[in-house]
Amino acid sequence: MKLNASLLRSTIVAALGGLLFGFDTAVIAGTTSALSELYHLSPAALGVTVSSALLGTIIGAMTAGYPGDKYGRRDSLRIMAVLYVISALGCAFAANWGMLVVFRVIGGLAIGGSSVLGPMYIAEIAPAKFRGRLVGFFQFNVVFGILLAYFSNYVVGLFNLGAAEWRWKLGVAAIPAAGFLLMLFGIPRSPRWLVKQRRVDEAREVLKLIGEENYEQELKDIVESIDADHVSADERFFSRKYRLPIFLAVTIGLFNQLAGINAILYYLNAIFADAGFSKVSADLQAVAIGFTNLVFTMIAMMLIDKAGRKKLLLIGRHGAMSGGCGGGFSVVRA
Repeated sequence: MKLNASLLRSTIVAALGGLLFGFDTAVIAGTTSALSELYHLSPAALGVTVSSALLGTIIGAMTAGYPGDKYGRRDSLRIMAVLYVISALGCAFAANWGMLVVFRVIGGLAIGGSSVLGPMYIAEIAPAKFRGRLVGFFQFNVVFGILLAYFSNYVVGLFNLGAAEWRWKLGVAAIPAAGFLLMLFGIPRSPRWLVKQRRVDEAREVLKLIGEENYEQELKDIVESIDADHVSADERFFSRKYRLPIFLAVTIGLFNQLAGINAILYYLNAIFADAGFSKVSADLQAVAIGFTNLVFTMIAMMLIDKAGRKKLLLIGRHGAMSGGCGGGFSVVRA
């Protein structure tokens, strides 16, 4: 089986949620100095400003499964796209610090929701043969979005927009978010979700559309797996037999954050400015760091099946304190 146009297009569109994830996470780095001066923020208040999106991210990630199951992965991604647009425009036109924080939280809801729904949609629409690589494309887009955010900050800074510059830096995210929303109207629903809704004929048509050669067998496998899920639905997730995989999943994700990468992403421009670089030079240095992160992410994705997840995770942990390579190798957490 080959990747056909419909499957590739659906994957790219769903993975744009990852690009916006990365963009919204890192774009705040180019505005910290301006926000501190405008709202007279203490270091603690600035910390609340840049990390406020994380609150929304936690809530979004924890609750995204509910609309995903009720309305479908694709339609729920549309909701996330709307939230991205609202967040970008709300931050750009925020009348005060409180409004800015609120819209940052809304952006976090979109980040958390898309981080769950995007890979879920891709995994359910992708054939088993290509599933790992296609789901990995979402993670690639997260890192590419971070690079794009730093580059966007650099380009906006060249226009010398004065006091309104930070508004442009945050508001420009509305453009890709609106594009994401529009493109979501051109991709099909997840065949697995359709089967769960007893819309088997529609699921069959989607499988045909994405180029599944033996679509009847694939449809049968989906039905059987859903029936199996129903049988095991009463089994407790937090039970003794699952304690080790749950512990590993939680702690790997936890230590990815405790390594400090988010603090660097949020304050990268300010770090270079405090080191003596000019404003434009600091923005450009941030682009270089983002590019390094992207390169090592690509290396990790190419090596993941050859070197193994555990080895790359260990390399990533050792490199985390030194910057880009550690962040790049952290993609193997999935």
